Amino acid sequence: MDKIALTVENLTKIYLKNRGKEISEKALNNLSFQVKQGEIFGLLGPNGAGKTTFLSILGGTVIKTEGKVNVWGFDLDKNPRQVRASIGIVPQEVNLDAFFSPKNLLELQAGLYGVPKKKRITEAILNMVSLSKQADSYSRSLSGGMKRRLLIAKAMVHQPPILILDEPTAGVDVELRKNLWDNVKELNKQGVTIILTTHYLFEAQKMCDRIAIINKGNLVALDTTEKLLEKIQTKKAVFKVKSFNGKKDFNVNGAKFFINSNNRIVVSYDKKSSNFSDILNHLRENGVEIQDISTDDGDLEDVFVQLTND
Repeated sequence: MDKIALTVENLTKIYLKNRGKEISEKALNNLSFQVKQGEIFGLLGPNGAGKTTFLSILGGTVIKTEGKVNVWGFDLDKNPRQVRASIGIVPQEVNLDAFFSPKNLLELQAGLYGVPKKKRITEAILNMVSLSKQADSYSRSLSGGMKRRLLIAKAMVHQPPILILDEPTAGVDVELRKNLWDNVKELNKQGVTIILTTHYLFEAQKMCDRIAIINKGNLVALDTTEKLLEKIQTKKAVFKVKSFNGKKDFNVNGAKFFINSNNRIVVSYDKKSSNFSDILNHLRENGVEIQDISTDDGDLEDVFVQLTND
């Protein structure tokens, strides 16, 4: 049986206005899910879905209205200090003191968490995020990617079992994103449970074991990446044709045909009401001479749009 790192039960957050007499916004609505120990868990949703509110509740900066949160066996209401000690949060914004070195920043952060000097692993953490050579440099001299890695290092000074990454690759170029994800994978191999939010859905598809999608404070999907991809209803096929040799008015139930000027027929079809072989046979029967075929089964972005478009 899988051990549980995080349990959320009926979590609700209501923002009030007019001195608490009127509901302004229901940011979270009876949110319930679990995160397993050792997995990489994606929390996705459009802007305003409730992701930031949820992370703020975990971090102790927002007070929930209702529900229960249990982190690494500690109840948020009964053991808030132990909850905060069990998680490390990597914020989206780069908030580093420009005149502190990475080494000094980690030592300061460890002190804030009450980590005794004998138990601090500053050098090991800097080595883990490939910042050993920059240990004594001013933070202002670091590149954007280095600053991102330093944020991860700051979140790990108290060796939390859970690491939360809020848009960790926002504004970071492709090469630096790869380096960051390599660091995250290495931490996960060492047993750290990862919870991440990202707007780069292809990254979530590649990185996450399971994904939760929330919209307007509601949980609309929770499953493995593979199972979520099975929810895609529409597929696409592109036929490169040599000639039509017949009509160009095609008709297959559940399919839409688009003829491009560069001798390509693009077909979008509902996998429940039509299938690829019917489309292929229909084109051949109507005199289409096909040179090449490519198909697109869709990706996580298609699932995301399908589930969050009202």
